[in-house]
Amino acid sequence: MTDIISTVDWSRWQFALTACYHWLFVPLTLGLSVIVAVMESIYLKKGRPDKWLKLTKFWMSLFAINFVCGIATGIILEFEFGTNWSNYSWFVGDIFGAPLAIEGLFAFFLEATFVVVMLFGWKRVSPGFHLTATWLTAIGTSLSALWILVANAWMQYPVGMESNPDTMRNEMSDFWAVALSPVAMNKFFHTVMSGWALSGCFVLGVSGWLAAFGKRCDMAVPSMKVGGWVGLVGIILTMAAGHGSILQVSKSQPMKFASLEGVWKGSTNAELTAFGLVNPAKKLNNTENPFIFKVGAPGVLSWATRGSSDAFIPGIEDIIAGRDIIDGKEVNTVSYAERILRGKLALQALADYGETHSDEALQTLRENYEFFGYGYYDNPAELIPPVGMTYYAYHIMVAGGMYMLLILAGGLLLAYYRPDTINKKWWAAAAMLALVVSWIVSQSGWVCAEVGRQPWVIQNLMPTRAAISAVSPEGVKTTFWAFAVVFTTLLAAEISIMINKIRQVARK
Repeated sequence: MTDIISTVDWSRWQFALTACYHWLFVPLTLGLSVIVAVMESIYLKKGRPDKWLKLTKFWMSLFAINFVCGIATGIILEFEFGTNWSNYSWFVGDIFGAPLAIEGLFAFFLEATFVVVMLFGWKRVSPGFHLTATWLTAIGTSLSALWILVANAWMQYPVGMESNPDTMRNEMSDFWAVALSPVAMNKFFHTVMSGWALSGCFVLGVSGWLAAFGKRCDMAVPSMKVGGWVGLVGIILTMAAGHGSILQVSKSQPMKFASLEGVWKGSTNAELTAFGLVNPAKKLNNTENPFIFKVGAPGVLSWATRGSSDAFIPGIEDIIAGRDIIDGKEVNTVSYAERILRGKLALQALADYGETHSDEALQTLRENYEFFGYGYYDNPAELIPPVGMTYYAYHIMVAGGMYMLLILAGGLLLAYYRPDTINKKWWAAAAMLALVVSWIVSQSGWVCAEVGRQPWVIQNLMPTRAAISAVSPEGVKTTFWAFAVVFTTLLAAEISIMINKIRQVARK
């Protein structure tokens, strides 16, 4: 049993390590591809002046460096579903594999084909065809993200499926329910637009350095205009899609929602905390205060989530007890004790059906299948995600996003109305800080999404502990440290190559 728990923990760490490194590269690929395409469009529209050609090729070279690193980490990430999470792949491979197959066969193929033309076809194809290839590369990166996010969203909100007790697997029953679920659509727009915002901050940060230390205001000003507009549109749409996402989370993953906001005990006129210090001593049903201190706005969480400051927002303890209040009337949801009981009935019924194929076992399984995953647990406290980590990640994401909005809007104002100030070191420092903050925000968003739904790998159906492969913890430890070294070396190489490229441009 100890080895199983150790394997689960190390497999989770390994997957988190790979995902975090992969996500260092993906958002920049999503946004920088669009920025490069816009710059090349301006280059052709203005009659192909050398200035815009140099700008396009410079940012395209940084895109290419990042693109290669993203592919390397992404391939390893997908392989880990088979090496470390084979039970998961067996249980829902028919559903989860479909969007990943579409991503590989269609979106990635489109992206990989035209990126070659974009990078190496300047003198081999016509200017119009080259621009088309650049835009198709940008579209391909977003389509790749779409299908990967559809797969991820299904893990958060499993729809469009049926359980097949004869094979003990889940099978897709409605492709479009999976592809167009509200969770998937909100996640797609929130993620892709956040990539635009991050890339805008990246362009502003690099441009700030070029202007202040490289004396290349001629490159910095037009870059800030394009990057600033793409980034500003991105951050505004990110916030809009983020609000839609949090509303979906409050409905489909109320435990995650309560953890994001640090709400243990529900109330009307619920407070939205701007920031606070979570009390680590707070546990289920003890009398400790959830926060050591906090600053917030009463009623805002109720209003933003349920449309009225008087609306009741259930906390972790209410969700576990099966209690909610809607339109002033108390509503009984299914308590976690009942879910655990029914989950155990479903697990036993599946085992019985596998032996006897009796109609009675099948009926019991179907009646209780929605709580199948709860049967792996005995204590409702095990079903609470890490509240502190989830809360801090969410609030870091929101606070950092506000800083990104400020810098992107400020950068545009300076580029259009005070271009003489962009070579000041104070601006370079603020823009370069936004560059760093944008990656912290991006990583924090994924911590919210993935840590907040623990202990589930598939919400309500499969806990993380049941999804692993039959591998030894020593083997996972070895590959964890091997990947840590390889990924860190890859990241260091990318940063070094990018810095050298930026310095080369500054010296010209």
